[in-house]
Amino acid sequence: MDTDGLAQGVLQGQRRAVARAISVVEAQGPQAHALTSALYAHGGKAHLVGITGAPGTGKSTLVGQLAGAYRRQGQRVGILAVDPSSPLSGGAVLGDRIRMRDLAGDSGVFIRSLATRGAQGGLARATRDAALILDAAGFEAILIETVGAGQDEVEVMRTAHTTVVVEAPGLGDDVQALKAGLIEVADILVVNKTDREGADRTAHILQEMLDRCTVPWKPPVCRTIALDGTGVDDLLAAIEEHQTYLKSGPGTQHELERARAELERLLQEALLTRFLKDLGPDKLKQTISRVAARQVSPSEALKEWGID
Repeated sequence: MDTDGLAQGVLQGQRRAVARAISVVEAQGPQAHALTSALYAHGGKAHLVGITGAPGTGKSTLVGQLAGAYRRQGQRVGILAVDPSSPLSGGAVLGDRIRMRDLAGDSGVFIRSLATRGAQGGLARATRDAALILDAAGFEAILIETVGAGQDEVEVMRTAHTTVVVEAPGLGDDVQALKAGLIEVADILVVNKTDREGADRTAHILQEMLDRCTVPWKPPVCRTIALDGTGVDDLLAAIEEHQTYLKSGPGTQHELERARAELERLLQEALLTRFLKDLGPDKLKQTISRVAARQVSPSEALKEWGID
């Protein structure tokens, strides 16, 4: 299918076209750029919700429950579950679609696992483009579940409108969010598995931290039990409250920051690709060998290439 035909299929909400389009942007290349350019003007309607946090907090189960809550409101839901890559195939290892199989038969839900393929910051390289495709296809809510490395999930903040950081008691640390400023990316904090011992203490510590913050939007602390759906409606209400807050004025600045982050990402990739092409594979290989043999430091190598 050519790019125009694929774009039209996406705009008509055809599931096969959506799946094919996401595969195209995952593969990158000229067709991916042409496709996202064709769809870009049709996006901007969906609300993107990032779900992040340490492994073991129950993010996938919570995403499934949240999708169900959106569906009860009649909204179409796209789910992008970003998983670590297989070192052999490059595919997604965990396969969150397996854990969300209860949603698989719902035509109003589209679930796609994306492999990180070495991308940093907890997101796959094609995550933004995949979200654009779902947005253009008419999905009103798009849930983006990150890898869950626990400490480098800040990239989701630049992609989602609302970022939900999930915590849980009994993970070996008092509060995982204290690490490396993870709490700073949160628009909403969730203490999941609140039926476990220590949940009250975790929620109390988070609330104490937030009480010391002086920011325009103070993240609420929601309590959930994802296994049975307890507290999920309250979480959805908090997301909708943040969505309203963004529309009241701060949303304009948020969109500017998201646009800037996307432009900078594309610029970095384009400049690196162009530079390596101009440098040539032989010179690159030679320099790598010299650095590996400790004949030259990486900094000195960059200076030899004319980069200070």
